[in-house]
Amino acid sequence: MTRIAIPAVDQTPDASRPVLDTVTRQLKMTPNLFRIMALSPAALNGWAGLQGPLSKTFDAKIRDGIALAVSQVNACHYCLSAHTYVASTMANISDDEIRRNRLGHSEHPRTEAAVAFAKKLMQTRGKVSDDDFRKVREAGFSEANIVDIIALSAQFTMTNLINNAFDTEIDFPVVHPEAA
Repeated sequence: MTRIAIPAVDQTPDASRPVLDTVTRQLKMTPNLFRIMALSPAALNGWAGLQGPLSKTFDAKIRDGIALAVSQVNACHYCLSAHTYVASTMANISDDEIRRNRLGHSEHPRTEAAVAFAKKLMQTRGKVSDDDFRKVREAGFSEANIVDIIALSAQFTMTNLINNAFDTEIDFPVVHPEAA
């Protein structure tokens, strides 16, 4: 059971409405996560400020793969459900690839390197090895790209923490971390 009253959109601060309106247009719904984050315009707008530029860093398949790997490590039921839905319906990622991404793998070598690095980043709390860096660099990722992978992982971790802390009611088709 959710540990917070999830506000209706019209009960959220006015300063949160532009981001909520954008999310609603994109997803054709206002997910519970965003209604919770909207209680703090600073948190919601901070997330949006990070998400906007990061959404242009890699193609959707790499970004969604990172989201799935990070959410799997953090055992966030809500985010796994949301990212699985988005990956399958908006990015047309196959169920097999989604399963691989959740485990830090991919059928595509470049995506594999990014999701494996993100998974290791989460598992080690950022204390990745020289070998982890070597692998992601060998896949063609620049130093700037590696910073982007870390920033994307941090962005997804923020939503994982919010959902795990509040036990946010899932409003997407449900996916469980143990199902990978």
